[in-house]
This record gives sequence, structure tokens and C-alpha cells, in this order.
Amino acid sequence: MDVRLRVNEIFHSLQGESTQAGRPCTFVRLTGCPLRCTYCDTAYAFHDGEWMTLAAVLEAVASHPARLVEVTGGEPLAQPGAIPLLHALVDAGYEVLLETSGALPIGAVPAGVRRIVDLKTPGSGEVERNDWSNLQQLRPGDEIKFVIGSRADYEWAHAVAHEHRLHERVPVLVSPVWEAGVARDLAAWVLSDGWPVRFQMQLHKWIWPGVERGV
Repeated sequence: MDVRLRVNEIFHSLQGESTQAGRPCTFVRLTGCPLRCTYCDTAYAFHDGEWMTLAAVLEAVASHPARLVEVTGGEPLAQPGAIPLLHALVDAGYEVLLETSGALPIGAVPAGVRRIVDLKTPGSGEVERNDWSNLQQLRPGDEIKFVIGSRADYEWAHAVAHEHRLHERVPVLVSPVWEAGVARDLAAWVLSDGWPVRFQMQLHKWIWPGVERGV
């Protein structure tokens, strides 16, 4: 099967988010996204990219030393070739993460891939795009992420997590919108409520401030 993917970048860096934060990781960023979140920090991946064969992508990944690989975007599942890529990475023995918006079905993602599902909060402008059926597809190893830009986002996320009993099923991550200046507020809200989540910052933005690509 001739699988081709439009790839924005492949690079080796430190994992900046999720429960795997701080680990060396090879990132495969695919081009394209059907969403336009208000806080998007990878708009350069909407259109910019090079078509590559699956074999070429695997060769590029193998040129880096990390055994942890994340497929991200954009929205990687918008490309049909993403599923064969994920299968190939698992078959090659990599530890594989998938960062997805939650707007597209995750059921076809192969076992062995940790799916990090970014449920869109109201402040994203894309809350109506959430595919709620994905919450029934969650399995051990998956994670749910909420990006929080305001108190309203926080209350919405808190309610959703409790309604679907997400804490009992997977790690729940909360991340402040970088530009919104709500990090301290978010930390205070989490502590005040005793909410059993993992508070995270985007580690790469602290280490390489102002650098968009390759980190």
C-alpha cells in the first residue's frame, strides 16, 4: 500500500506536555487541521508541509535516538495516512503518543498508542466540535487534556470531568493558555477544589521562549 503523508516537521526534542513531560521524544507533526482554536500555537502547520512516503517518515524517525514518538499536528487524524503511520510505529517497537483534538473519532487508533485527547473548552471557540463518543473509547494509557483560558473554561472542564467520571478512568491534565496569564489562577482553583488533575505548563516554551518550530 502506497501511504503518503503531508508532514510539517519531524524533530527531536523534550516532551513538553502530558504525563510524559521531560522525556526525550521524536515528534512527527502532520499538516492540516479542521479546527481554528483561538489560542492555537501551531498555525504554521495548517498548510505548510512536504508529502512523504510512510517509509521516508519512518526513516526520518529512526535517525533520532528517542524511542518515544509523538504524532501531532495540526490534527493528525485529519490525514488518512495517520492510522497506518501509527501502526507502523508500534510495529517498529516505539512507544507512541498521539495528540488529537478530540474532534475526530479515535476508535481506529491502534492498541499500544497512548491517545492524548484535547477536549475543547468554550474559550477555544471550537467546543461544538468535540466528538463526545470518544469518551466511550478511552482505554488505559489514554489521557484527557483541557486547555484553560478563563474561570468559565475551568468550571466547564471541571463539570465535564465529573459528569463523565474521567478521573476514575484516565489521567486528566489541565494546561493554562500561555498568553492568557491564568497560570497562577488555575493553580489556585485546582488547589482550592482539591481537583485530582495534573497541572501542566508547556515545558518547551520555558526552555526555548519565542521558538515555534523544532521544539
